Amino acid sequence: MEQTKPEFAVGENWNSLSYGNDGKPNPNQDAHRGALADWIQAAGGAVTAFDFTTKGILQAAVEGELWRLKDSNGKPPGLIGIKPENSVTFIDNHDTGSTQKLWPFPSDKVMLGYVYILTHPGTPTIFYDHFFEWGLKDELSKLIAIRSRNGINTKSTVNILASEANLYMARIDDKIIMKIGPKLDLGNLVPSNFQVAASGNDYAVWEKK
Repeated sequence: MEQTKPEFAVGENWNSLSYGNDGKPNPNQDAHRGALADWIQAAGGAVTAFDFTTKGILQAAVEGELWRLKDSNGKPPGLIGIKPENSVTFIDNHDTGSTQKLWPFPSDKVMLGYVYILTHPGTPTIFYDHFFEWGLKDELSKLIAIRSRNGINTKSTVNILASEANLYMARIDDKIIMKIGPKLDLGNLVPSNFQVAASGNDYAVWEKK
């Protein structure tokens, strides 16, 4: 990386999350993301890494456990919560999904995952299969446009407004608000100066007017 100075490159360091007796990831994955951060640091901070911590937590969270998306410091629990500038977020790749399906994201909740990573810091990546073969191109393109229009980037700040079983809401850079989960009663979490920019099954994104 240091010798070639590529415009963009990402490394893969895939280790298992820690799991409880119920077969679900433990709520605290600080050790997992810490190991990723250490790996990045060992490379002099010049490398970015796939955020496997966020993928693992997110794919458990969308199954009715959205409370998982806030760590003990009130921040995102994945690598994006501690090293967003070095984090490359993703939902699936050729190993975890596709034909291999070694660790697939729940197929009926894939859009919820994308709403999260496309509104949050880090460098989000979109899986070819999802964009071109799953019929999600239009929905994903709308989210990409919102991210681009509002300048959401690796240094964006996340203010988590709600993280309960059936609702996760966050305000990013005071420019957009996003929501995933089936809960419809949002109380007064969306100010009147925000308007819906994208919405779908169990998700919505608002932009400042």
